[in-house]
Formats: sequence, structure tokens, C-alpha cells
Amino acid sequence: MDATPRSIRYPHDEPPRPGEAIEVAEGVLWLRLPLPMALDHVNVFALDDGDSWTLIDTAIGTPRAKAAMEAALAGPLGGKPVRRVLVTHHHPDHIGLAGWFMEQRAELLTTRTAYLMARMLALDVQERPVPEALAFYRSAGASPKVMEQRARERPFNFADVIAPLPLGFTRIQDGDRLLMGGRNWTVRVGHGHAPEHATLWSEDDALVLGGDQLLPSISPNLGVYPTEPEADPVADWLASCRAFQPLAREDHFVLPGHKLPFYGLPTRLEQLIENHVSALDRLEAFLATPATAGDTFLPIFKREIGPGEYGLALVEAFAHCQHLWKVGRATRTRREDGAFLYAQK
Repeated sequence: MDATPRSIRYPHDEPPRPGEAIEVAEGVLWLRLPLPMALDHVNVFALDDGDSWTLIDTAIGTPRAKAAMEAALAGPLGGKPVRRVLVTHHHPDHIGLAGWFMEQRAELLTTRTAYLMARMLALDVQERPVPEALAFYRSAGASPKVMEQRARERPFNFADVIAPLPLGFTRIQDGDRLLMGGRNWTVRVGHGHAPEHATLWSEDDALVLGGDQLLPSISPNLGVYPTEPEADPVADWLASCRAFQPLAREDHFVLPGHKLPFYGLPTRLEQLIENHVSALDRLEAFLATPATAGDTFLPIFKREIGPGEYGLALVEAFAHCQHLWKVGRATRTRREDGAFLYAQK
């Protein structure tokens, strides 16, 4: 039995400022770019290919993030061109500036699902929510006040926060091997936070590019959305974390999409699994009295949810309720107003 204490360890106490960089390994620069939300940053990693760079993720497509990226290109990236952009998943804080780099002749590498999701969502511009979206949020038990507000407001549109994505990309998939920054990398795909999310594991040393699949200190959102209302991202997430466990080593240095680079991946995977297993247990006990997903924030998150967090909390609560129903730990019935009621089985 290994008696060595295990924990999450952070070799860097502070992140780089916007437009600056920290070398976290030979030929690997860590950039941090601003986001206009509660999670106010995203990490981007630049891999030195000699006469050019490969970027891992790109930040959101806002003027502020673009200005920070331009400052980094002129400063720590030394004016060398970005020839490849590898996007770990389709969310706008990761793919937002990919189209801008493609306009400068950079190659986009990502999974097929990530590319198609981003391109589909960018083309699906809505001035008002479509009936299917309103029906979805009603089924989740959104409050009448939230429903009234959503019905009259312009919904979130991908096209507002990402550069237009040109046609064409290079597909990566699980098990692929890539040469980037003088290292050989193996692609390992996870699911749950985003479909077909790419992580990259160096074959030459202990570096791991984790995206949002392997984060320290926070757990990524696992949400059900109107695009796939019967999805079970909690099951996908738990299966992916368990599939990564045999690969994880104590000496792996994980470069995540948010927060600080860290050691302690085996421990962190245990925590990421336990976080949702415990939430499901609390939720099941709470459902001794039937409730909608919108009623279950406190047992799942163990805290009050404010207006700014409501949307993400609702889709994640829906995901946990739906998982209990799908695995036979809860029942689901439709209330007269269209909301699903979940109850302990």
C-alpha cells in the first residue's frame, strides 16, 4: 500500500497577466486571457514549433480578449506566426478566436463534433428564443419570472462571441498522435462537459493539456441543453473520468483550461468523480418530496444560486435529475405546466 500523501500541488502561485506569458515547460508558454463572466479568464498554451507556434485554445472572441492576444503575439510570442490552432472543445471561450487565426492561414485542429457544434451554433442566430427552447426551460422548472424574461430577450448567440469559422478543419480523434512543440502527444477524448473534448498527453515527458476536462479546484459545468434535451452528461462525465484514471500519474503536470497548472491528477480525478457522486446522493435524498430541477439547487450545489449563475445552475440541476431518472433512481412525471417532476424511487 502506498503511504505517500497525495494532494493537488501548484508550482505557480500567480498566473501571467494579459499579454504576458510564463514558460511552464521547455517550449511551452502559458497565456491567460480575459472572459466577460464570473469565471473571468481562460488559459491558452503556446507550443514552440521553431519558426511558428501551435496554440492550444484561443479565448473568447471579444475585443478585450483579442487585444490581449495581439499583445501576446507581439510580445512573448516574438512576432512568430501561429500556424496551427488546436481547440479542445467547442465552447466559445476556447474556440472564439480560432476563425480569426484561420483568416491568417492558421490550420484548425479539433474533433469533428467540436467543429460541427461550433459551426452549427454560430450559424443559428436567433433574435428571440425558439418555441423548443422555451419548452425545454419550462420542462426544467424554470421560475415564471425567468421564463417571462427569457421569452422577451435576445438569447445568447455563439455568433456574438466568436469570430466567423471558415469552412474546413483537420479532424483529431481518440488515439491520434501529434507532433507539437517538439513533443509527441496522444489525443485522449472525454465527454460530459462538452461532447468529444480533446485532451493531449505527452509521450516524451509528463505534460498533459487538460482543457476543461481536467481542471483543479472547480468542476466544469455538466449541462443539458435544448439541442439535446434527453442527454445524460453526468453519465458521460463519470465514464470519462474513470477511463482517465488508469492513465493518470502523480508526476503528470496538467495544463488546464482554467485556474492554475497542477500536479496530483490521480487525486483530482477521484475528487471530480466524488463531487458528482455525492451530489447525486444528496439529490436522491431530497427527492423524497417530488421536485423540479429548478427546485434542487441547494442539495446539488450546497449554496444559494444568484441571478448571474441561474442559467448554468438550471441546466446542471436538470442533468443530475435526468441522470437519476435514467439510471432508475428516480421517477419522472410531467406537471400540468410542462415541468418535469422528479421523485425518489
